[in-house]
Amino acid sequence: MADPRRTRLQTDERRAQLLTLGLRLFSTRAYDEVSIDAIAEEAGVSKGLLYHYFGGKRAYYLASIEHAAGGLIESLDAVPEALVGPARALAMITAYLDFVEHHGDAYGTLLSGGVGSDPEVTHLMARSREEVAARILHGVGLEAPRPVFELAVRHYIGGVEAVVLDWHDRRQLSRTVLLQFLVQQIRATLEVALALDPDAAVQLDVP
Repeated sequence: MADPRRTRLQTDERRAQLLTLGLRLFSTRAYDEVSIDAIAEEAGVSKGLLYHYFGGKRAYYLASIEHAAGGLIESLDAVPEALVGPARALAMITAYLDFVEHHGDAYGTLLSGGVGSDPEVTHLMARSREEVAARILHGVGLEAPRPVFELAVRHYIGGVEAVVLDWHDRRQLSRTVLLQFLVQQIRATLEVALALDPDAAVQLDVP
């Protein structure tokens, strides 16, 4: 009798492989140019298997985006809780850049997918940004809602996405310069927020 745990592992591994392929395909081709036939041929599987796992191309695309977002969040969560202040800010941004360097297809698909007007895509992107923002706010000691800081961090994340995507595509700056730029930007962003909300109990000791 087959071991159900091994069968599940094999299923999860196959699904992860298909999602990785999806990230690559959707990052290099327009959504309308990617067909189920092409995906199946590239993956070396039957169309039936793709439909079994995902139900269709749109569901496959959404699953690919969710997979990419989950990978990014996991990389940020790997930063040790013991790190605070300058060390934590540097570690989180380093983790972010590590993810982009090692999973460029995932990042490209996450930020510039072909059906970004789809409400489900919009929801996935918004949820991903909220999770990144929550980790930044947690890192400076804010657990309760502070609208000014939430606005400031959302603004910062939008800038990070644009700058890092451009860096990934063109590499006009060294990684070291980009890292320092992003660290200095989060400090400036939080300082502005604190000036507008001076009663916030934040640990504003980023470098």
